[in-house]
Amino acid sequence: MANLLRGPAECIAAAREVLEIEAEAIALAARRIDEEFVRAVQLILNHKGKIMVTGVGKSGIVARKVVSTMRSLGTPAVFLHPVEAAHGDLGIYAPEDPTIFISKSGATAELTRLIPILREFRSPLIGILGNTMSPLAAEMDIVIDASVRQEADPNGLAPTASSAVEMAIGDALAIALMRARQFGPEEFAALHPGGQLGRSLKLTVEDAMHRGEEVAWAQPSDSVRDVIIMMTQRPLGAACVVSANSHLEGLITDGDLRRALEKHDDIRPLRAADIMKRNPVVARPDMTLREALRLMEDRPSQISVLPVIEDEAGRCVGLLRLHDIYQAGR
Repeated sequence: MANLLRGPAECIAAAREVLEIEAEAIALAARRIDEEFVRAVQLILNHKGKIMVTGVGKSGIVARKVVSTMRSLGTPAVFLHPVEAAHGDLGIYAPEDPTIFISKSGATAELTRLIPILREFRSPLIGILGNTMSPLAAEMDIVIDASVRQEADPNGLAPTASSAVEMAIGDALAIALMRARQFGPEEFAALHPGGQLGRSLKLTVEDAMHRGEEVAWAQPSDSVRDVIIMMTQRPLGAACVVSANSHLEGLITDGDLRRALEKHDDIRPLRAADIMKRNPVVARPDMTLREALRLMEDRPSQISVLPVIEDEAGRCVGLLRLHDIYQAGR
């Protein structure tokens, strides 16, 4: 295998250069956003039907992704292959369906040939174009500038920064439309019933948590040896330490047990209260799984288990694992 890079440092430098070039291109595109973008959003909002999105090559791949994002965020959209359009796919159009053209050069023949045809459908034309002085730009009703200073490809040939900018502008359109429509988590969940995101928005902690005999329940005075036996019999990765009235006193995880064994040559004198985490992060039964996931992830050291507290008195009713969130509803 040819060694084209002289060691790891050069490989890392090359990767960073690509990301920096693309990041700069997107930042410059953000500063160019103006009233043309607003007009595009308003035009789409005012249309009661679907949006068509078209492109060729890498821009065509970007167009497909833009369609997917728009659909998932509440904007009906369809990808139109510019070649297949003239061979029957124009049948998808309804009068006045807007069309978004995505092109780096703004001179792609397959796209320019579509324009007179789409005018017959009274289709308003929006261009996300890398060249605002191009033939396509001259024919668009609205032009959003997607130009870049340079590609990340050192030869300046492969669409890299330009594709990143096109996709970012497409995302910006989709998010602006989502916000304008007040498309929230409930609507998102309705469109994603089979995916993890949809499940985590619809299902609650109560739907996924372990309870009763499934959970290792310990009291503060229990020996660590007894806690290990309980956690072995109920392998959920943690034991809830509770008082006689089920008030949560603390949590013992597998990690706490390992640290206790490392620190103490003899664990026989140790009690659950000696090694438990006091005031652990907790979930409530009516939380969505998405909210519980944020509790686990949004901290310096990610946690993988949550005791579930039912009321203000701190009564512990179950245990939720990270694994349960990803398995819920399958």
